[in-house]
Amino acid sequence: MITAVTPMPITNPQLHPHAAGKLDYSRNPMIVYWEMTQACPLACKHCRAEAVTEAHPCELNHEESRDLLRQIAAFGDPMPHVILTGGDPLKRKDLFEIIDYARELGISVSITPAASEELTQGKMAELKEHGIEALGLSLDGSTLERHEAVRGVQGCFDATIGALRHAATVGFPVQVNTLVSEETVDDLPAVYELLKKHEVMRWSLFFLIAVGRGKALQPVTPERGEELMRWIFRLSQTAPFAIKTTEAPSYRRIALDEMRAAGMHAAEIHRTPIYRGFGIRDGHGVVFVSNQGDIYPAGFLPLATGNVRQNQLSYVYRNAPVFRALHAPDTFRGKCGQCEYRGLCGGSRARAFAYTGDPLASDPFCPYVPEGLAAPIQAQPAGPWKLQENRQTDEARV
Repeated sequence: MITAVTPMPITNPQLHPHAAGKLDYSRNPMIVYWEMTQACPLACKHCRAEAVTEAHPCELNHEESRDLLRQIAAFGDPMPHVILTGGDPLKRKDLFEIIDYARELGISVSITPAASEELTQGKMAELKEHGIEALGLSLDGSTLERHEAVRGVQGCFDATIGALRHAATVGFPVQVNTLVSEETVDDLPAVYELLKKHEVMRWSLFFLIAVGRGKALQPVTPERGEELMRWIFRLSQTAPFAIKTTEAPSYRRIALDEMRAAGMHAAEIHRTPIYRGFGIRDGHGVVFVSNQGDIYPAGFLPLATGNVRQNQLSYVYRNAPVFRALHAPDTFRGKCGQCEYRGLCGGSRARAFAYTGDPLASDPFCPYVPEGLAAPIQAQPAGPWKLQENRQTDEARV
């Protein structure tokens, strides 16, 4: 189960170190996703990791996990926010020791557990007591039949609704993640109506990337995606919780157009929550570490560029060729590289890679034609996507 959770809302974005324009994302990511384990009680149809019931024998052990946290802390100020994911992080026997150590290092932490019998109200209270800031849950249907058709396990719909109630009882901020695909899109308004009955901090709509088990599902068309994103933006203006998209950065272009059409000035746009995400994309503001320590630009961009057992995470993020390319949208290929929105959007690098094998290619989900682009752009060869310094050196470890 790989889901996306974002840190707690900013109360004063002008003072927060992660506010838009305050952080160089080529140096420090905003979020580190750590897939703590592949062990999971669910069998979700869109799972990137194709999680199984047992932990991988080569997953990072306790000491290696502590070293990973020290590597994250080595990014320095402003410190990335860590999201513990999986699989199911609750399957790690040393989970609370790891959380405590992260907090000792000054790292803020959120978690995305599976909705199972282990996720009790008591367990949530314990997570909150140990300093977890927010919780991510997944809800992919408005009814038991719809949700469990995606999640693959009977009983997980009731477990998810129960978890929402438990979170409200213990005062846990919750982000709910919902898959967007042909199989779920018609149900999204009903999911929204269901969520309105619960205490939700944020609703994140994840637009399908065809990797792992997700290859068995169908993405929505680019044209329908545009319509859906306009619906999402307009809904967000009156919703009782924040709404965001995942792996659909073209939503930023649509939101910007909608805000401009409403007569908003630049200063007003800069104060909106969505502005905070401008410029963040796979590998730029985001980095993913697998259960075995492999370093990816994102969970849905399975392009290993190093491993935390041999390479310093910050060194890979700042220096690996693929990361350096992802930090520079002017180098993107096709219409994404020519688009006037490439700085704030940049397209889904994970989707580009899934469809073409090139993380710098155009995002096939975006139908927008950049201004002045009259003729098709010739395809260019992909680069040598590997870490050149793929060994542990004194320079890489400091």
